[in-house]
Amino acid sequence: MNGLNASPQPAYPAPPARTGRNTAFPRLLADIGGTNARFALELEDGRIAAVGVLPCKAYATLPDALRAYRQSPEAAALGAARARLAAFAIANPVDGDEVAMTNHHWRFSIEALRREFDFASLLVVNDFKALAMALPRLGARDLRQVGGGCAKPRGVLGLVGVGTGVGVSALVPAGDGWSALDSEGGHATFTPANEREVAILRHAWRHHPHVSAERLLAGIGLDIMYRALAELAGVKAEDLSVPQILERGLNGGCTVCAQTIECFCDILGTLAGNVALTFGAKGGIYIGGGIVPRLGERFLHSGFRKRFEQKGRLSAYLAEIPTYVITAEYPAFLGVAALLEQAAST
Repeated sequence: MNGLNASPQPAYPAPPARTGRNTAFPRLLADIGGTNARFALELEDGRIAAVGVLPCKAYATLPDALRAYRQSPEAAALGAARARLAAFAIANPVDGDEVAMTNHHWRFSIEALRREFDFASLLVVNDFKALAMALPRLGARDLRQVGGGCAKPRGVLGLVGVGTGVGVSALVPAGDGWSALDSEGGHATFTPANEREVAILRHAWRHHPHVSAERLLAGIGLDIMYRALAELAGVKAEDLSVPQILERGLNGGCTVCAQTIECFCDILGTLAGNVALTFGAKGGIYIGGGIVPRLGERFLHSGFRKRFEQKGRLSAYLAEIPTYVITAEYPAFLGVAALLEQAAST
């Protein structure tokens, strides 16, 4: 690892001021993942308020969850039912009116949802497109640098996130602002970098003909890596949840769990390096999602950065690119609010 800078200063300008057109408030924001649906209100002064986190499995449909949020005391007091502009980030491709979630059973029509809740406008985008748009709005306290040099001004910003699934996006300079790219890069085929990872891939092939980065790194599949490593070590795998694997690996209670964390960091480093090369992300690579922040200091001292740079003749190129862990609690709200402001202004 090339060191830790706890106060990074990424090279990008502040977001543009609001134009003042079509600024009806409050605005309803959502960040919908495979495990939790997060809702919030954006107030006229730009504050994000009344954050509500609802477990997806507790609600049969997205409208059910949205109704429950709007009826919650804090949201109701701030006028959630009056919101006429809404923007939802969702962990799924968004192509047309019909949305069927990849990692959950919810499906809905964007137009039907807009009509049901009387929104004048409802914007629905991929969650990592929204998270990419949040990057220029993050401050030093929202980020932790893990190796590399300084971000290049107006350089492309790359994004990789690991939670229930794996997301990939990039933010590209466009005029005075930015354009976020839609991507499903987390589903790109996993490529092993050593014999241990070849063994993990062989194990995963028994159950999945296509093994993606998401299949091994994400909350939906981290247990596959754990079971593969248990088999490789000649020990019986237990029925452990992802939080249990992480907890035992971090506290030293299980050698195989610790190896799982080690492999996770290595493979994530390879994926992040691939994203940096693919997009030419000289503005830095940002790591989002819920899993990496749980690893704390273990991640900072893992093989992540070494594997990020391990690209043969391009290693020196990658050594200059900084990597940042996003530590902000709800960064996607900032991004989806920026996209909604962009849409409202035009």
